Amino acid sequence: QVQLQESGPDLVKPSHTLSLTCTISGDSFTFTDDYHWAWLRQAPGKELEWIGWIAPTGIIYYHPQLKIRASISRDASKSLFILTLTSVTPEDTAVYYCARSSAGAFAPWGQGTQVTVSS
Repeated sequence: QVQLQESGPDLVKPSHTLSLTCTISGDSFTFTDDYHWAWLRQAPGKELEWIGWIAPTGIIYYHPQLKIRASISRDASKSLFILTLTSVTPEDTAVYYCARSSAGAFAPWGQGTQVTVSS
């Protein structure tokens, strides 16, 4: 089985860019296997929000409201994928998760990383 681990800054200033990395370990895999590799977040007091994912084809899909600011990329040689979110505001404060998805279900998940946007 694979394991996912998020990493990145825990504090980002408003208007700056957030960059998070999800490192995949464990069983061998390729990004062209029949899974989507996703980023999600949960802000305080709010429901879990899907940010976007990379399909096996390499096509990337984003939440419509985040599409302008979010970017997801992958590095197969390093077994990781990256979320970049530009022009962050305090409303982007959340626990960010990476996860693998198949048939609409997410598993496994990373443990999550808290990101706070504050000056």
